[in-house]
Amino acid sequence: MDAYIRYKESIMSVSSTSSASTAQNIQIDVMKKAQDVQAQQVLKVLESANEQSQQVAAQKTGIGQNINIMA
Repeated sequence: MDAYIRYKESIMSVSSTSSASTAQNIQIDVMKKAQDVQAQQVLKVLESANEQSQQVAAQKTGIGQNINIMA
């Protein structure tokens, strides 16, 4: 009977270790996804800032982004 109890305890220990490992893997995946989303948002902000900077520079110099030549 004593060996049976130790056997059951070892199975429960492995099971809880396995579920903890799975939970940890899920947390890592969620963190990676969050970092990817943040990186995409940062790129969008930088691209937008670059476009706005070009527009401001064009307004200050009087030279637009496009040149229309009429003959």
